Amino acid sequence: MKIGGSVALVTGANRGLGQVYARQLVSRGAAKVYGAARDPAAVTDPGVTPIALDITDPGRVAQIAAQCTDVTLLVNNAGVLKYSTFIGAPSMDAARLEMETNYFGTLSMCRAFAPVLAANGGGAIVNMLSITSFYTNPFNASYGASKAAGWSMTNGVRLELHHQGTLVVAVHAGFIDTDMAALTDAPKISPESVARQVFDAVEAGQIEVLADERTRTVKASLSRDQELIYPPIQEFWDEAVKGTA
Repeated sequence: MKIGGSVALVTGANRGLGQVYARQLVSRGAAKVYGAARDPAAVTDPGVTPIALDITDPGRVAQIAAQCTDVTLLVNNAGVLKYSTFIGAPSMDAARLEMETNYFGTLSMCRAFAPVLAANGGGAIVNMLSITSFYTNPFNASYGASKAAGWSMTNGVRLELHHQGTLVVAVHAGFIDTDMAALTDAPKISPESVARQVFDAVEAGQIEVLADERTRTVKASLSRDQELIYPPIQEFWDEAVKGTA
């Protein structure tokens, strides 16, 4: 599908990657861009129509789908990262929040807008996932679990919506230079680069975006994950545990 003339809805559009997604949609000639956020007053970019939305609220999701019946491109960007381990975390609250937002919230949006997209000729869904969809790191373990669930869900939604002509794009990236990754000094990709690759993929009909070299390397290593991916993570984690003992 073409970005020019499309009607897009971006979740988490008030900052970071979501804000850049919305800006690029405007610059690429989208006819209308809805910028969804819990606080719509924080969505201030020219050409973006603010809407109040918490994707973990099914009732509100249904209301927005009933209101925005002209949407042809859904960008599921909203997410949460709590840097929570599986065993060492004081409770499962962080894991529940990440799963409720990153998996169930995204699924809720897909379900609500699938008939909207069908009525408008098929359109496209973009689900913002992560390099951690492919492996587990103890530093953000429960986040990775939610993104792995999101990856599985995205592949399933693609199969279910194929008959109505809806393109479903899975986007995987390592650290992106936004507030979410502010705690690390690791190399980061710009949000502008991610958005550009994503919308190029939508226009080309591609189902997957591996946005940086590290993500491409990890995806290519999945068949040898216990040999190539996990040993260095284990070594790094063991050193970190020793440092806190």
